[in-house]
Amino acid sequence: MAIHIKTQEQIEKMKVAGQILARLDEILKREIKVGVTTKELDAIAEDYIRSQGAIPSFKGYGGFPGSVCTSVNDEIVHGIPSDRKLKQGDIISIDMGSYIGGFHGDAARTYAVGEIAPEAQKLIDVTKQSFFEGIQYAKQGCRLNEIGTAIQKYVEKNGFSVVRDYVGHGIGRKLHEDPSVANYKEQRKGVTLKQGMVLAIEPMVNMGSYQLKVLKDGWTAVTKDGLYAAHYENTVVITSGEPEILTLLP
Repeated sequence: MAIHIKTQEQIEKMKVAGQILARLDEILKREIKVGVTTKELDAIAEDYIRSQGAIPSFKGYGGFPGSVCTSVNDEIVHGIPSDRKLKQGDIISIDMGSYIGGFHGDAARTYAVGEIAPEAQKLIDVTKQSFFEGIQYAKQGCRLNEIGTAIQKYVEKNGFSVVRDYVGHGIGRKLHEDPSVANYKEQRKGVTLKQGMVLAIEPMVNMGSYQLKVLKDGWTAVTKDGLYAAHYENTVVITSGEPEILTLLP
């Protein structure tokens, strides 16, 4: 395992990539409404990322056709933008990445489309809060597994389940770097966190079972039971004190 410790100068470059995504989140909040297509949201995201002098990290990554991943309702991750129109009561997870100055930023949010069911709103809220439960352990001297353990405990306490097949990751010059960051308790304690590590921490939470299947397109992962899923991710720097989140507005 090769974990790249970032210098302060490199972290500043990653902050530029991260803030583009934080501002994109604000734009998407306004644009997500009944009748918009996921392809239109993809175009909005790509245009904004490029307008900032950055490149969408996901465009062409491993052959992925979109600039962002647009996962609706029971789609957990890697939904491909299409002509699908969003409907009242839908939820949509958008996973977004930007590459600028030689470094990547990575973030994901789940948004409500119009009025949604209370249970769907709870799913979105619990998924977001589970990230913040986890990063209480994103500190120098903690073990990596403490993050996932805290996420899983909070999610299951609220009656939902954590996806096992996809995990978070290190990030920097490459979109995916070591180490893998599970959102659940693993057998091993994992590496000891050190100042300068940068992690993309991203709980993916299902309303029902954590089991999933990948559709014939080879990308889109959906819940096996057809129930809703949510996703929340930020790019996080391990410091000597509290973790620094690069993909939230200050």
